[in-house]
This record gives sequence, C-alpha cells and structure tokens, in this order.
Amino acid sequence: MTKIAVRYVSVLLLVLSWCTTSIVSACPLCSGPSITLSEQLAKSHAVVLASWVGGQKPSGRTFGSTTFSVIEIARMPKDEKLSKGSQFVEPRFRTGKQGDLWLLFGEHDNEGVNWLTAIQGSEAAFKYITEAPSPKNPTAERLEYYLSFLESPDLTISNDAYGEFANAPWEEIVKVKEKFDREKLSRWVANPKTHPTRLGLYGLLLGLCGNADDAAMMKKKIEEPAETTDRLGIDGVTCGYLLLTGEQGLDLIDKIKLKNKNAIRDEAYFAIQAVRFMWDYGLDRISKERLKQSMREVLNRPELVEIAIIDLARWEDWSIHERLTNLYGQPEYDDVPAKKAIVCFLIAGQKKNPELRADLDKLRKRDPKFVKDTEAFFRRTGSE
Repeated sequence: MTKIAVRYVSVLLLVLSWCTTSIVSACPLCSGPSITLSEQLAKSHAVVLASWVGGQKPSGRTFGSTTFSVIEIARMPKDEKLSKGSQFVEPRFRTGKQGDLWLLFGEHDNEGVNWLTAIQGSEAAFKYITEAPSPKNPTAERLEYYLSFLESPDLTISNDAYGEFANAPWEEIVKVKEKFDREKLSRWVANPKTHPTRLGLYGLLLGLCGNADDAAMMKKKIEEPAETTDRLGIDGVTCGYLLLTGEQGLDLIDKIKLKNKNAIRDEAYFAIQAVRFMWDYGLDRISKERLKQSMREVLNRPELVEIAIIDLARWEDWSIHERLTNLYGQPEYDDVPAKKAIVCFLIAGQKKNPELRADLDKLRKRDPKFVKDTEAFFRRTGSE
C-alpha cells in the first residue's frame, strides 16, 4: 500500500471521531493483551500447573497429544478426579521436554475438561496468579498488587503485570500514584535496555510521581537523536515529561519536534500523541488553548496535516478555517487525504461558525466534484 493510500485510509477511520469526545477505556499509549491471566483464571473451570511428560506429534488427521503431570491445582470441578501427581492427556501436541512447566486453563462439560489455553510457566507464575486479587475487586486496589511485578525476571509474570496496567483506565492508574516507587521508575525510564512497550508506561507513571531531576532525565531522553533504532515508547516519556513540566515543557516539544522541519515524521507523531494525551488526560497541567496552539504547528507539516485537522475539529478550534481554505490545493497539500480532511473540517464546523459555510461554498466552486463526493462520504459515515 502506498503512503498516499495509507493516509487516505487513516482519514476514513479517524473522521468518525471529529465532533465527539475521545473516550479510551484503557491506559492511553499502552498496548496490552486482550485477556490477562487473572481474567483467564476467573473464567476457567479448571486451572493447573503441570509438568510436560511426553507427546505424540500430529500425523494424518490427528492433532497429536501431550501428556502432563499435575503439580498444583488452582481450580478443579468437584466431579473431576485429577489430583496432584496424576497424569492426563491433552488431545493436542505441545512442544516441550520432560520437566517443562505449563499453566493450563480449561472448561468443563459432560465429557470432562477441555484444556483450551496452555502457557509455558513456572511455580512463581502459578503463585502469582493464584494470589492475585479477583477482577471483581476495585481496579486501583488490584493495580497495587501488580506494581511490584512490573519488572519481574519471569517474563510470564512481568508481561501480565504490564498487561493489567495497559488494560486499566487512566483515572484508576492515577489513584495509585502514591504507591509508585519513584526511584525504580526513574531507573527503568533511564535504562536504555528497557523494552520500548514498557518505556511508554513507565514514562507515564513517572510523570505522576517524578521530580525535577526526573524531568531533566526525560528531557535528555526525548532530545536523543532519532536513529534507525526503535523509538516506540518515547511518546509515553514525552507525556510524563509534560505532566511534570507543563507549558514550559511543551515549549520545548514545539521547538524540537513540531516546529522543527528536520524532525522526522515519527518523532513529530510521537509529539502529537503527547499533545493529544495532555488534552484528554493531562490533569489540567496545560491549558486547552495552549494545546491547540501546539497542534496548529502541525498544519505546517503536509505529511501530518490531516491528523492535526481532525484533532482541531474534535477540539472545536474553528479559528483555523481561513488558513485551511487557503491551503486547499496548494502543491504540498494537493492530495486526497489533505483535501478530504479540510472539506470535512468545514462541514463539521459550519453549523457552529457561519464563516465556515462561506469557505465551503468557495471550495464547492473551485472543486465541485471532490467537495460533493466528500459531503456524501461525510453523511454516509454518520459524522453529521
């Protein structure tokens, strides 16, 4: 898919949110598993820690089989005879060697336990999930438990603890900020070996509990030259930095990421993500008008202009209507995504600001077919 096609699709997907409030149920900027171990435990009828004994590889029409020996039981239906030390055969081959430990989750029916999920685990992971608070408990209370496991050397544990935070609403994470270990978070953010997906979360958490020294460290990390290495997570660090520094910090982000034409696209996009975050979740550390000012800077970057237009429409910043009308069709803005974004902006705002209706009429005269098609698209998507 070409860059133009990708941008076109992005407009189709994003335009639906133009005049609505952004609602995200999970932690902003975090990507977590669809289901965590505690949720898997809660919905399973049978849960055991088992040792791999042997297996038969698939052949012909069979899926093979695996023999396990039960080490510990977290949950088991009363009419099941499995107990510690007993063996059972799962009608599916799992690669392993003798002694490998697995966490198995199953559903129970008239034919017995159907083991639907198997995860290579450990005794520590089994203890971790069996002692974890129920998903029915208050989210903030549960997050306190997972805090101490975020950097566990057991990846099954640390990945799941991260997932609990990634799936948690931001307002629930904020409730736990007094429990954060600032020194640990600071070390994790500063450590170049911290995985990029974790870095974003740790940056956000440090933004809730950090100090001036942490802000200086995060500033240095943000200013590092972007290379071919993965910079994922720097958006979360930028958000944390802005939570600590407010408008003064945003002045820096504008200068080095948004106004700087030499800043690569991804770096500018990470900065945009941070501005969006501060609008939706920034605890009023930066005024709405100041955030609009930063987003307007993105209008000078043709490759990102439709993103800025969509956010400014969502924020009802109709003040840019004349500027957008003048940009329409200019050499660097004369492509489908940019033109569609401008027309949709004018359509979305015309009921709230009559001047936008006049601008839309101008574009109808200049480019009647494109504007007509875009208006039809806008109505079709239910954005009106």
